[in-house]
Amino acid sequence: MMKKVVGLTAGRKFENYRRWLTETNEVDLVPLSYEENNFELIKKCAAVVLSGGEDVHPKFYKKPEYVDKYALTDLDEKRDEFEMRILSYADRKHLPLLGICRGLQIANVFFGGTLLPDIQSFGKPAHVKLEEGKDRYHPVWLTDNTLLREITGTRIGEVNSAHHQCVDLTGDGLTMNAVSPDGLIEGLEKRDREDRAFFLLVQWHPERMQDPSSPFALNIREKFLSSIRAKSI
Repeated sequence: MMKKVVGLTAGRKFENYRRWLTETNEVDLVPLSYEENNFELIKKCAAVVLSGGEDVHPKFYKKPEYVDKYALTDLDEKRDEFEMRILSYADRKHLPLLGICRGLQIANVFFGGTLLPDIQSFGKPAHVKLEEGKDRYHPVWLTDNTLLREITGTRIGEVNSAHHQCVDLTGDGLTMNAVSPDGLIEGLEKRDREDRAFFLLVQWHPERMQDPSSPFALNIREKFLSSIRAKSI
């Protein structure tokens, strides 16, 4: 049987995602990026993964002044614009979509939401990597009657953390499915559970969790892959 193709937005840790998603040998991955000018490849894709990476430019949620106010330098407007095109296509075609870290943030902005440009500047505890370069880990509480709760089969868990931006206002049609003890949104999904495609956004990095058998990594991947199997493309 021919493998289905998954489009993965090209970020800094592409190999981590490739290894995680192709471990079961069910799908082929193609990198999607403005550098390659290969938007047309998405027409061959049965699903999309939005990877981590740079901050989302605040101009896309109508707060351009945040760049100077919070000294934001890790920005790539061309990537933002390219991935908004990817999101538009995926949403229109009902492609299964998984957003990870920055992927959650750009998707929230695409649907009209906003971000906190620097978590600690708003009086919240750090969610960035530890000084030695390792991910932080912290608990998350899951919302009942959500896809994420259904996938993981639990109400509480522990996830890794390596980000300094987060969701502020939730985008249209999206709902929170996980929250950290300090009140930050850790996951989003479509409010309408009858939507025809898998759609899950997580702030953590399931592709590199210390425990790959965690339901916050393994179960997410398996549900995503099962949604691809069911996709007729």
